[in-house]
Amino acid sequence: MNRKLICQILNHEMMLATGCTEPAAIALTAAIAREQLDGELEHIKVRASANIIKNAMSAGIPGTNYTGINYAAALGAVCGAVDRQLRVVDDARPEDIERAAHLVENGYVDVRRAFDPDKLYVEVELVNKEHQSRAIIKGAHTNVILVERDHQRVGCELPGQTMETDITPEQISRTLNIRTIYEFVETMDRRQDDLHMIQEAIEVNGHIAQLGAAGDYGLNIGHGIRNNQEAGLMGHDVVMDAVAMTASGVDARMAGANAPVITNSGSGNQGITATVPILSAAKSLGIDEERTFRAVTLSNLMAIHIHADFGPLSGLCGATIAAAAAACGLVYLQGGTLEQIGFAVNNMFGNVSGMLCDGAKADCALKISTCVFAAFQCAAMALRSESVKATDGIVETDPEETIRNFVRLGNEGSSKCDDLILEMLLQK
Repeated sequence: MNRKLICQILNHEMMLATGCTEPAAIALTAAIAREQLDGELEHIKVRASANIIKNAMSAGIPGTNYTGINYAAALGAVCGAVDRQLRVVDDARPEDIERAAHLVENGYVDVRRAFDPDKLYVEVELVNKEHQSRAIIKGAHTNVILVERDHQRVGCELPGQTMETDITPEQISRTLNIRTIYEFVETMDRRQDDLHMIQEAIEVNGHIAQLGAAGDYGLNIGHGIRNNQEAGLMGHDVVMDAVAMTASGVDARMAGANAPVITNSGSGNQGITATVPILSAAKSLGIDEERTFRAVTLSNLMAIHIHADFGPLSGLCGATIAAAAAACGLVYLQGGTLEQIGFAVNNMFGNVSGMLCDGAKADCALKISTCVFAAFQCAAMALRSESVKATDGIVETDPEETIRNFVRLGNEGSSKCDDLILEMLLQK
């Protein structure tokens, strides 16, 4: 087991972001292009893949009352701080927001679909009467593949990024599996292993869940669950408290709360889902901090493992992956075995694997509440050594094979769904 590499994978696949990562990637691409444009910005052209468009159309932009690709691009071009990566517009001032809105409302931002084969593709070109600049992010939310100044290619590394810190999906696939993750978590040493992103996820994702619980955000799914608990329609128990807390974090994030999250595999919602249910359950069950830390580590590693071949975007809802990982973390939290963690994988993908992604928006909190409830049910089954059978659906005896079947559904089976969903969204 390469302990150092596993830590590098964790710290590469978990990062700070504010708001939905697809609008953030658009704003970041625009900010990169703006650094190369001489003179006043006059026109913005955005070309993005179907999955980016789907996930950026309705998500709130932090610190503003706006949603949408055009506003994200305009704000990134006006005031984006490239060195902050997916927190690129955190420091936008009122006058910056007003300038971005002026560009959008006067028709200076043109958004169209790009027919690139990669599901995560963002291209932003900025022009004025004399100069041009362009940037492209592809494959991952901060993976810059091209920067152009007056049609001449220039260097494209983001600040702080080096070849030494780059981790590929193939490298993750070769390194992580359920057994390796379990053995790493069982033997990790917090004094020697670099697990700073797990500690940060516990603090940051726990904070946005509390922020959402205290505020008024989006569909208020978390508040609604608490209201139902008070009315006697739902129980005050370990499961519903965790569902409410997780949904509250997503409520806040999707409404554009100006508070960061730690992402998992490029998704803030999945970072919340892989972390907050375990924190809430541990608190309710009185489980010690050390076991909780290890369970959160296992959950986040499981999400990264599944995502390695699945990719960052799909026609299937990524909450199913993060919740499957959370189910594994819940099993470990309560003393479950390696075999029972495998049962949790089979139970989850026998249950919620067909949930569609129809874009990033307020009701992501509703979908995640469904998946988190399923995670507790599937973990409880696993702890009783009950598993969906290999004769049923896409489930195999080996949970790694079950994961591969789910990945095939996302990669080979969802392209037509993506096209149909995007068509429906654009025809509204």
